[in-house]
Amino acid sequence: MDTRIYKSRDLLGAAAAERFSEIIKKLLEDREEVNIIFAAAPSQNEFLQQLESYAISWSKINAFHMDEYIGLEGDASQAFGNFLKSKLFDRFPFKSVHYMNGNASDTKAECDRYAKLLRDFPVDFVCMGIGENGHLAFNDPPVADFQDKLAVKVVGLDEVCRMQQVNDGCFTAIEFVPTHALTLTIPALLSAQYINCVVPGSTKASAVRATIQDEISTSCPSTILRTHENSVLFLDKESSGLL
Repeated sequence: MDTRIYKSRDLLGAAAAERFSEIIKKLLEDREEVNIIFAAAPSQNEFLQQLESYAISWSKINAFHMDEYIGLEGDASQAFGNFLKSKLFDRFPFKSVHYMNGNASDTKAECDRYAKLLRDFPVDFVCMGIGENGHLAFNDPPVADFQDKLAVKVVGLDEVCRMQQVNDGCFTAIEFVPTHALTLTIPALLSAQYINCVVPGSTKASAVRATIQDEISTSCPSTILRTHENSVLFLDKESSGLL
């Protein structure tokens, strides 16, 4: 796997933003628009902040996010749509932004709606991270499926995943973390032509080691990234500390 290690989170973020900018420019050489999926997590902060340093044709980008909690208040800061709205979608003039609705009365219908959007706007680029349990989006080990026939589904969140939200400072205690979410599946994420996987911090060191060294299996879903020819893993000194 193409793995790049930087001395700090800021340098990591700048490098990921530079690759993002270069690939968007390349894709737009022969098409009118591109379709991009973004992760919502504190691990993405430096990457998202650095995007303003580049002349990116935002008005030609259709934006999506990869997962959303079920049952949070609509204005909750922890909701991934709200996170991305604040950190990214309100900062740049996107052609379109497509939000998941974690409060839809019919979650299956919401999954079907978002899956149709992904068919209508085939994914070019995914900007993601890796969870402490190796999850991609909310595909935790108990529910991850490398051959999933669905593009979007409802999943239960395992305890490691929910505790990560507390460790990240998003919730004050695990009892406040939702137990279920909507998520893009692993085949939906890997359908992208390009992937930036941004993973800083010491809490991700074990997952990073497993991603690179363990057998490819759903016990560590992120190992599947090794099968994608255009994925790059961006690490800092702390997240690469166990390699």
